[in-house]
Amino acid sequence: MGDQVMFLQLLCKMLNVLTGSKQPKQELICQLGATRPYSLASAPTATPLLVTPIAAMRAPVSTGHTRSLAWRLEQLNRLGGLLRDQEAAVLEALAGDLGKPALEATFELIAVRQELALTRRNLKRWMASRPIGLDLAMRPGQAWVQAEPLGCVLIIGPWNYPLQLCLHPLVSALAAGNTAVLKPSEHAPRIAELLSRCLPQVFPPEVVQVVTGDGAVAAELLENQFDHIFFTGGGRVGRLVMTAAARHLTPVTLELGGKSPAIVLADADIATSAKRLAWGKGLNAGQTCIAPDHLLVQPAVREALVAAIAAEWQRFYGSDPLASEDMGCIVNEAQFQRLEALLAGARSRDQVLAGGGSDPSRRRIEPTLVAVESGDDPLMQEELFGPILPVLAVANLEAALAEVRARPKPLALYLFSHDRAAQKRTLDTTSSGGVCFNDVVMQAGATSLPFGGVGESGMGNYHGEAGFLTFSHRRTVLRRPFWLDLPFRYPPYAGKLTLVKRLLG
Repeated sequence: MGDQVMFLQLLCKMLNVLTGSKQPKQELICQLGATRPYSLASAPTATPLLVTPIAAMRAPVSTGHTRSLAWRLEQLNRLGGLLRDQEAAVLEALAGDLGKPALEATFELIAVRQELALTRRNLKRWMASRPIGLDLAMRPGQAWVQAEPLGCVLIIGPWNYPLQLCLHPLVSALAAGNTAVLKPSEHAPRIAELLSRCLPQVFPPEVVQVVTGDGAVAAELLENQFDHIFFTGGGRVGRLVMTAAARHLTPVTLELGGKSPAIVLADADIATSAKRLAWGKGLNAGQTCIAPDHLLVQPAVREALVAAIAAEWQRFYGSDPLASEDMGCIVNEAQFQRLEALLAGARSRDQVLAGGGSDPSRRRIEPTLVAVESGDDPLMQEELFGPILPVLAVANLEAALAEVRARPKPLALYLFSHDRAAQKRTLDTTSSGGVCFNDVVMQAGATSLPFGGVGESGMGNYHGEAGFLTFSHRRTVLRRPFWLDLPFRYPPYAGKLTLVKRLLG
């Protein structure tokens, strides 16, 4: 809480100086090798956090050094080599920060590797200029759109997938020809230390720079004028990031979250639905932004679904889930106490259907099903971000969709049903970052599908070409010859109106 207060205080102070540059007085001199094919001699001062000034990080971009396919592939290969060499260290760090089993930790590595592979395969095509047809009035001529790098970007990562959600956008940023400052989460300190130690070993400081620290450090970073800010985290801090970015008119991508509902209709395959829901909620101890947050279930299958999910959790984690090697822990004491308070309230109201145990010494919470009677229940007010799954009975699909529409647009929406008409109705009458039918979480693993939120669940998207375009400016170009210059566009205009209407409409 102290870090959060400090972050707010610094940010408010920053916003009180909207006029004026508020640049720090301390000047840092960047000493770089003479072999760089661009000049850094005139780089201005930077904040003490940035050993290499932002202007120096823009230099490779502004001088065209990062435009080539070869340069971009080299950066991606460097990152791929780092992941290969540091795999064991990554697994150890994720186990230390979040208690992740090796397999779940490996998912993070796989996600980044798949993004790297997709990007390498398609980068030449993504970079290619795209011709645009011209109207008669613009002829003769040629027109095209070309993707250009933005400059130096800031990536602020979260703690729940601290490696993947830092490096995934970094892949897109480098592929688009940018340089990047990376701010990993202080709540995953082992991964933050690993990134701060290893990335400088493979990237020059003017290409990738890592800054570690708490919310106050993030606030200080946001005082700088970046060319794009990519933030993954909660909605409250997302608003602060957007406010800070507005000072410099810096574009932002906000990957947030929200309460992602899962609707289960009576015609669903209950056994398979239960297995997938149990896995999605147990993954990373429920600390996944697209995990099913609550269930909206038709009464006819509610009892069977609850029993099946509880059985799957016992099969996954054994009779004592709190001791299971396949169950992660809650990231820190503050998050554990928040979840424990919600769970204690459910226990006191006799709402627990399955699970309900916890172990404060290891910050573990047993996967838990909780019965709720309405959307006003305390468990239905905020994103849970833990292994607690409320179950609300709804009469039919329309009642479930009405419940979804009554809340802010979620990052993910899940529907379990064979009925294609029900699927279409869901798509036609709701809005969410993404939709997945008859499964959970897996949509984020499809590297070619754009990933992002809408409304309070975020703005902008990435993964694959979408990520490349997020970190690119699509520049329009028109080229016309000298040899034809029609006179009717030039003054004097007398007598030309009829001709212009006839020719151009």
